[in-house]
Amino acid sequence: MTKEQLMALGLTEEQAQQILDGFGQMVPKSRLDEKIKELKTANETIAERDTQIKDLEPLAAGNKDLLDQITKLQADNKTAAEQYQADLAETQRTYALDGALKDAKVHNVKAVKALLDNEKIKLNGDALEGLTEQLEALKQSDAYLFTTEKADTPPAPSFSGGQHTPPAGGNPDPFAAKLAKYE
Repeated sequence: MTKEQLMALGLTEEQAQQILDGFGQMVPKSRLDEKIKELKTANETIAERDTQIKDLEPLAAGNKDLLDQITKLQADNKTAAEQYQADLAETQRTYALDGALKDAKVHNVKAVKALLDNEKIKLNGDALEGLTEQLEALKQSDAYLFTTEKADTPPAPSFSGGQHTPPAGGNPDPFAAKLAKYE
């Protein structure tokens, strides 16, 4: 949830800032549920493979082919775990980048991502290194990609009830009599 969303709910700017300082950026529940499911599936897969390997080890005593197969499975499990960690890190980096671009108030996240040098953007904890410089350069060269806040926005027009005046020219207004009845 952003500061603007909290203020739209009726909080003052100070209250919204205190909430953000206390809790940071909120993660949508759907994203959290997705990550929990993904982690649970990965842990179940790893546990299943480890169980299969442990079950095969006693049977493999003295059988070189089976021992080689167990060694291969262990190596495959290690590779799969490393690939999962790499995929998870890339997913976290992508979510952090999308969030940072939304916070930078870009019009089209996909278009701006295409203009960024992804090799220079690294996720370090919760911070993206190398993004700020690129965004500043884009703001200078392609300012139209970013939303600008207008300081002097005119107030919304207000309307109040007025008096009905008949049209000039002598033609009576057919609705004037009905309107007078309600006044």
